[in-house]
Amino acid sequence: MGQIPGLRWQHSYVAGDKTFCIYLAERKGRIREHAQRSGFPATRITEIAAIIDPTSESRCAI
Repeated sequence: MGQIPGLRWQHSYVAGDKTFCIYLAERKGRIREHAQRSGFPATRITEIAAIIDPTSESRCAI
């Protein structure tokens, strides 16, 4: 399968019978195209607004 411009797969998580794939994408359509080409369902695509990790801890308001 060739590259899809504007899409970069980062990694995936497998939890039970579900797979969660992390992408850097210009738009949701690129992810849907990749899912269609690879034969995997993309039933829900969610844009991530922020990342929280140990380096961002001091900036988080609790």
